[in-house]
Amino acid sequence: MVYLFHFELPVEEATWTCLATAYRPYLKCLTVSEVDACAAAVMHLSRGYDAVDRRPRPSGDDEGGGDDVGPESAAGDRADDDQPEITFLTFYYVNTKKADITMPSGKRDQPSVEDNHDGTVSLKYDPKEEGLHELFVKYNGENVQGSPFKFHVDSITSGHITAYGPGLTHGVSGEPSDFTIYTKGAGAGGLSLAVEGPSKADISCHDNKDGTVSVTYLPTAPGEYRISVKFGDKHIKGSPYNSKVTGEGRKRNQISVGSCSEVSLPGKVLDKDFRLLNASIQAPSGLEEPCFLKRLPNGNLGISFTPREIGQHVVSVKRMGQHIVNSPFKITVGEREVGDAKKVKVSGTGLKEGKTHIENLFTVDTRSAGYGGLSLSIEGPSKAEIQCKDNEDGTLNISYRPTEPGYYIVNLKFADHHVDGSPFTVKVTGEGSNCQREKIERRREAVPLTEVGSNCKLTFKMPGVLPYDLSSTVTSPNGITEDAEINEIEDGLYAVHFVPKELGVHTVSVRYKEVHIPGSPFQFTVGPLSDGGAHRVHAGGSGLERGEQGQPCEFNVWTREAGPGSLAISVEGPSKAEIDFKDRKDGSCYVSYVVGEPGEYRIGIKFNDQHIPDSPYKLFISPAMGDAHKLEVAQFPTSGVQADYPAQFIVRKNGAVGQLDAKVVSPSGTEDDCFIQSIDQDMYSVRFMPRDNGVHNIHVKFNGVHIPGSPYRLKVGKGDADPAAVHATGSGLGDVKTGHKTDFIVDTCNAGAGTLAVTIDGPSKVSMDCTEVEEGYKVRYTPLVPGEYYISLKYNGYHIVGSPFKVTCTGEDLAERGPQETSSVVVETVHKVSKAHKGGAGVVLPHFKSNASLVTSKGMGLKKAYVGKQNLFSISATDAGNNILFVGIYGPKGPCEEIFIKHMKQNNYQVSYIVRERGEYILLIKWGDDHIPGSPFKIET
Repeated sequence: MVYLFHFELPVEEATWTCLATAYRPYLKCLTVSEVDACAAAVMHLSRGYDAVDRRPRPSGDDEGGGDDVGPESAAGDRADDDQPEITFLTFYYVNTKKADITMPSGKRDQPSVEDNHDGTVSLKYDPKEEGLHELFVKYNGENVQGSPFKFHVDSITSGHITAYGPGLTHGVSGEPSDFTIYTKGAGAGGLSLAVEGPSKADISCHDNKDGTVSVTYLPTAPGEYRISVKFGDKHIKGSPYNSKVTGEGRKRNQISVGSCSEVSLPGKVLDKDFRLLNASIQAPSGLEEPCFLKRLPNGNLGISFTPREIGQHVVSVKRMGQHIVNSPFKITVGEREVGDAKKVKVSGTGLKEGKTHIENLFTVDTRSAGYGGLSLSIEGPSKAEIQCKDNEDGTLNISYRPTEPGYYIVNLKFADHHVDGSPFTVKVTGEGSNCQREKIERRREAVPLTEVGSNCKLTFKMPGVLPYDLSSTVTSPNGITEDAEINEIEDGLYAVHFVPKELGVHTVSVRYKEVHIPGSPFQFTVGPLSDGGAHRVHAGGSGLERGEQGQPCEFNVWTREAGPGSLAISVEGPSKAEIDFKDRKDGSCYVSYVVGEPGEYRIGIKFNDQHIPDSPYKLFISPAMGDAHKLEVAQFPTSGVQADYPAQFIVRKNGAVGQLDAKVVSPSGTEDDCFIQSIDQDMYSVRFMPRDNGVHNIHVKFNGVHIPGSPYRLKVGKGDADPAAVHATGSGLGDVKTGHKTDFIVDTCNAGAGTLAVTIDGPSKVSMDCTEVEEGYKVRYTPLVPGEYYISLKYNGYHIVGSPFKVTCTGEDLAERGPQETSSVVVETVHKVSKAHKGGAGVVLPHFKSNASLVTSKGMGLKKAYVGKQNLFSISATDAGNNILFVGIYGPKGPCEEIFIKHMKQNNYQVSYIVRERGEYILLIKWGDDHIPGSPFKIET
């Protein structure tokens, strides 16, 4: 069998000469796909092994027509000089002549590469071993999409049932994948098939009545699929096969409709106690889950939970770990109250077929199904908008509106179990949205390990900022925080330098005007990496938030903590993007893209075929700036802004003609309009009222386009909510088991008041709650399905270090497995200060590591002082570790009246003081508990 692959060309018709010269800029845009019938017809098919899986072709068959290239005749009489071919259509063939094969023994072999002088390159290979082979095809040093291609080689006279075809090795999500099973002469026995992978794959088989069976399956999500082919309950040779399905991840939308049982508990509860309470319910089987507490109108305490079993349940309500009065409570659940997904009735054409740009309807009837939450998700080529109307009689009317044609998967679960028929496969037809998509893929190599005492560097690009507005600190695993040096390597490219003193995960904070830059705080591991993968990749930059038509939109991607892998970046929207990629060879890279049309765009960032945290990013590309660049902002508040108090700034139009508008976006994402008032013909006052503490974004637009610097970031409130100071620990962040309640602590001590958002993504929803404890907040949850869960912890919108945490869950299935499910809770935190562990109150100081003997000082103020004038000296503790500086001056009539200490970064200080009386003074300088060299100093006036 011969397969032919081609590039996606940006033109409809062109000669080879045109492609070789005019389209050199597109050499990075390589994709591969199967050949169509007309392209296959021009090839001469030689007899012998199949080109993809190298199995003998069955005898008696002619070359197939249509969309498939069928088996050829008489595999056993293959001529020695006949070799199978794999043909590639290429822009510029010289750059693609790179291919090699890994044999089952591990040895490497190379196929011959021949130029056909017609825009194609042929790869020929004569197998030397039986077993699974891997064909690596590279373009400009990078694997092409789908590479490596896997194929199985069998002996000509094996007599076994064999399978061959592209669907056994690779495919594209949302498109049918085909393969053929050759059963001639195999005798009696049952043939069975199974396809397992990231999504449900509908399988269809057709008996060709010639000893072959054609098989088609439809993968609806990218990833690795396991294809099992059995004959007589035994795997055929080569089975199970692993097929690598590529393609952009399916867009997914989900909603949940609560339908829980509510029970009133005896006794009243005070407002001040309510936020300190948590509750859990234990079923007769021993399954224990957190449940929600609510205050009932009569003042009593109520709980809300989903009944899963019949019988007596035990509810525990605790305050700071201690049972409240009358706890635990006992509740009896009857048969009619337990949610039963099998009794849910669904109807409507929207579960069978659909059309784009209209509402596709279906109805859900839960009246006979008891109590249970309803969960609906729809995934497919577009993110379908979902509408749900609860008729409040146990029935719901649901509609969805896709914007792209293709196959969609509708998952419908009740009480954590699929209803009958779910997941449903729906074929959606109609016009698409003409969405354009561009993608690049790059291999990321592992960065060399850093060791204690080595020079560590973290780079980021941030154009348009002033270096002295940037600052950085590094916190070691033991909690010691030190200033770090920031250097500008080139225009807009900065590097944070530090020398670690211990192994482990360090926290690198980078701030611009006292606000964390996108991506900060960073995790930086000194020594071997603890874990890797997509959840350890982070991205940040203005190009993921906003952009302008025709102008470069830029962002950074940090992959150092993820280890080696493949990084893929896609831009999807009204126009095709030109993507530029720059690798800084230190575990970070810089991406710039330009689009030609304004509108909504999606930026997808994947690592090893998995989305990184917060991907895909949705943003609006505004029209060309026009006169917006003329506007400037004055008197913008940089500090002292308080929640619920108005703040304002000035916008000068500088002769621009058009409409000015502005809005403020709070840390929680709530938007509020700003009040704009004309001061004179060319000047406006913009006033806004922040409602929350934390970092707000002020969007200022002119004629619908952001003015330079917009959105402006503003910290509101005195509380310094610092995500770099938040830490999470506990068994709930390690290995967990299904059906076992687990928890972890989010330590917010000394991090200020802010907004804590906890999100758990996994193969099932989890019952979760979050309650206040002495050191911060305790999050409890119960997983119901084994698999991998990712726990994201954000503080004021920033991931804390280590987030998202990867948690492995083992055990039995207690609910039905589905697509990725999301559970979340948001808590407004209060300012907390850590307490001493031995019963004493007071702040616990960090464990300082310092050496006062390495502190140096200089200046006239150390020897002589002038009455009534400022006397100066400087102190340098750059090499003395980290500690607190104490300065005191004692004179003839007591302590000196005025002493000012200014930190000049990197443990350099400038000290000034004023004395009012003549006489002899003593100057004491301590670094922590120890005097620096020369202290105490004697000062004369």
